[in-house]
Amino acid sequence: MTVPRLKFIDITRNMMSVTVYSKPACVQCTATYRALDRLGVDYEIIDISADADALDRVRGMGYMQVPVVVAGEQHWAGFRPDMISALS
Repeated sequence: MTVPRLKFIDITRNMMSVTVYSKPACVQCTATYRALDRLGVDYEIIDISADADALDRVRGMGYMQVPVVVAGEQHWAGFRPDMISALS
């Protein structure tokens, strides 16, 4: 008699918290939102022009441009389709 193998699904991957640090009228930010939306990734947007603490966090990570995307332990700046697709 064969015992069926269990298939484990990593549900934590889809539960990762994703934050997009952004500012108004940012073309790369809009492209990032659209790519995340297409993949069905939930995310929070934080406007660094209205939140001084958020701006300090972004600068503390070494970034001087937006969008800055923080996904779990990973983070990057700019529109990065390669990094975004890895989230799905």
